[in-house]
Amino acid sequence: MRFKVDQEINIKTLETFTTNYVSAVRLTMDDGSQGWGQMSTYCSDITTQIFHRQVAPHVLSKVFTDFEDIGNLILEREHKFPGSYILRAIAGLDTALWDWLGRKSELPVTSLIGGSPGKVPAYASSMKRHISPKDEAKRFSKLRDEFGFRAFKFRVGAECGRGLDEWPGRSEEIIVEVPKLLGTGVKTMVDANSCYSAEQAIDLGKKMIDNGVSHFEEPCPYWLPEETKKVTEALEIDVTGGEQDCDLRIWKDMIDKKIVDIVQPDVMYMGGLTRSLDVARMAELSEVICTPHTANLSLVTVCTMHFLKALKNGGEFLEFSIEGEDYYPWQKNIFASDPFAVENGDLTIHNTPGWGVDFNQTWLDKATYQCSSKND
Repeated sequence: MRFKVDQEINIKTLETFTTNYVSAVRLTMDDGSQGWGQMSTYCSDITTQIFHRQVAPHVLSKVFTDFEDIGNLILEREHKFPGSYILRAIAGLDTALWDWLGRKSELPVTSLIGGSPGKVPAYASSMKRHISPKDEAKRFSKLRDEFGFRAFKFRVGAECGRGLDEWPGRSEEIIVEVPKLLGTGVKTMVDANSCYSAEQAIDLGKKMIDNGVSHFEEPCPYWLPEETKKVTEALEIDVTGGEQDCDLRIWKDMIDKKIVDIVQPDVMYMGGLTRSLDVARMAELSEVICTPHTANLSLVTVCTMHFLKALKNGGEFLEFSIEGEDYYPWQKNIFASDPFAVENGDLTIHNTPGWGVDFNQTWLDKATYQCSSKND
């Protein structure tokens, strides 16, 4: 599907405001209208160099009428550089374009793609592995009572752990402790971050089923999809994955071969909302659920709220990181107001144009500034 607009897209300037962890993008059109986006987090100072050298030059001198053509042209011009960094940079442009269109149309982005403002149920997603099973269970219990979360995800194995646990016995213990303390009526999920062989994952997965866990994310190295497929076929539990993948050929193969039960594209890793919608539609045609990945409280979670709210095949819950400054200190004060208020386990998309958020001017003033324009 092409995302056409009813006017020419004529970009005058692309400005970036960058720290090592995150980079905001301000897009200004020839008529002075603007939109804000963000490149993918982590090593964003490197991604910003790519943005200004390998993304901006291809769009500042041309006129477009749809977002998909913009992304495709960049990828064609940079065909010698396929992969993650180019797409992480393109995400900054694409998310700024959607914000611009929303502001221009005076509509939230979700309304532009078939959704509507309102409540978005969220699951509390833990990023920590060094926490003990008992302490994780207590943390979840407190969050359930304080914010009304109805679903939680925790970590098993070591990240890309080659079959090893964070410490011996932790995974077997946590899949018992968390469901036991949270009790019935609460959904529990796990993420193995590419830790296990298929045999190990199947063995642990059977124990998860015995303890009521319903979602097993990235059980095997994501670059070995046939291993993951063995787990999907062996277990009566939702096996999920895809957060690391950004190539549409891989996505088609993953969906066609039924590698996982649920796909999890990440808006920022994918290159923005436009390409993420392509993945969601591929999944919808194959009757596969799409539950996007979002693991920190930058613009990725805001974008994903709008994305998920519009999906016909969307999962039940938005992933919502519960980690604060001790884990993600760079998240502090990115936005002018807090878009992440949780009430009764839900976040809210308000009837505000674009993404509905503004970056904090104090944060912008401290970030490293760079600008590409037509006159360069």
